[in-house]
Amino acid sequence: MAAQDPIGLFDSGVGGLSIMKEIRRLLPHEDLIYVADSKFCPYGEKTPQAIQERARQITRFFLARKVKLIVVACNSASVAALKELRAEFPLPIVGVEPAIKQAALFTKKKKIGVLATGLTLSGERFTSLVEQFGGGITVVNQACPGLVAQVEAGAIDTPETVAMLQHYLEPLEEKGVDVVVLGCTHYPFLRPLVEQLVKPGIQIIDTGAPVARQTQRVLAQTMLLTSSQQMGREWFYTSGDPSVVGPVIERLWGHRGEGVRPLPAAFST
Repeated sequence: MAAQDPIGLFDSGVGGLSIMKEIRRLLPHEDLIYVADSKFCPYGEKTPQAIQERARQITRFFLARKVKLIVVACNSASVAALKELRAEFPLPIVGVEPAIKQAALFTKKKKIGVLATGLTLSGERFTSLVEQFGGGITVVNQACPGLVAQVEAGAIDTPETVAMLQHYLEPLEEKGVDVVVLGCTHYPFLRPLVEQLVKPGIQIIDTGAPVARQTQRVLAQTMLLTSSQQMGREWFYTSGDPSVVGPVIERLWGHRGEGVRPLPAAFST
């Protein structure tokens, strides 16, 4: 690993771009490689063992590309595979987790809501976060089947997406929460809709900025921050169909860098 090497990020699909945007904002000179594992999306409906195998395959791809750090830009993959990846591979790996700590600091009513996948909400790490930071606070969990698929399709402002969000937000508002945590990396792309739909005074938070800061800290601690003053480059790969995934990445990222390439077959099965 060397300071000029790129950072690798992956998610079950395009959701991790929300994390990548924050890393790009904080670290404008770093080169970034993103893998959308769209062929196997959504991870939230897979077994932990299946997610671990996909995470291993993508990590092997990143090692072949000589990345210096990996960001597991997916809550479900972090829950299912982060511990295993850190034990098996010799490079820094940063994960994501729902912003329970931040929500606990922000809530005035001592009531927070969490929108996430069922896998994230049932994971040991989520339970640990609530136990560690949620003392004296009511945490209202809401699994959101279907929302990931809406973002994957680029349907971030359709009537169907609005109806789904209304359905998932209603139980949180009925419980009187004043903070809503977007506990899946896909969901920040729906944030404008969420902010329109919730009652005034409810704060919306996600984990993009904290993950970017942690990435910067780890690179600094390991002496791997780039010294380049040129703008960093981005490369995008997908295990799905680039002609389908590419336009969604272009919409959510703003452009497609050097295009969306197919993940090599050796890492796509």
